[in-house]
Amino acid sequence: MNPLNPVRQVGWFGGSFDPVHRAHLALAHAALDQLALDEVRWIVAGQPWQKAGRQMADAADRAEMVRLTITGKGGDPRFVLDDREMKRAGPSYTLDSVREYQQERPHDALWLILGQDQLAGFPSWNGWEELVERMGLAVAARAQDKVQAPAALLERPHRLVRLTMPALEWSSTEARRLAAEGADVGPVVGEEVAGYISRHRLYSEN
Repeated sequence: MNPLNPVRQVGWFGGSFDPVHRAHLALAHAALDQLALDEVRWIVAGQPWQKAGRQMADAADRAEMVRLTITGKGGDPRFVLDDREMKRAGPSYTLDSVREYQQERPHDALWLILGQDQLAGFPSWNGWEELVERMGLAVAARAQDKVQAPAALLERPHRLVRLTMPALEWSSTEARRLAAEGADVGPVVGEEVAGYISRHRLYSEN
């Protein structure tokens, strides 16, 4: 924490993490460094409303893979696993979690960490207007790309900052495909998570 600015700067990194992969880790590091954050909270969605109807790994498994990632070789002590959405019944909405957190720590400044694709669909989020009043938006984009904010967002006062990142091809979809085929998923998710997927036969078709 900056002694001249006692307000803690906290990154809010939510997702299904099904499974977590190297691009997630790179984005969290970019936010940590470029925003000078005191902490990045990884919020594992218990029942992601965007993924309704899709079969997913259990929330406990997804959370454990996040834990392995943030405490492993590429982790950082400022990364924190937050399981509040796993404990809540019903769909996981970011607004509910942010309201709850801000009751616990009302003086923290929050930054919602997003990919460019998530920003495009942000106006479909539950209570997005209130979210932009409660927190800033930190959006990943390549250095040569302009951050394309949806018109509905531009019509409202908000804090929007760019997180400069290279284009990364890793994805949860690719990780699940490799795991289902019995191929090496380590290059996508890291060795610790790859070992967990193998031991627990996650995403296996057999």
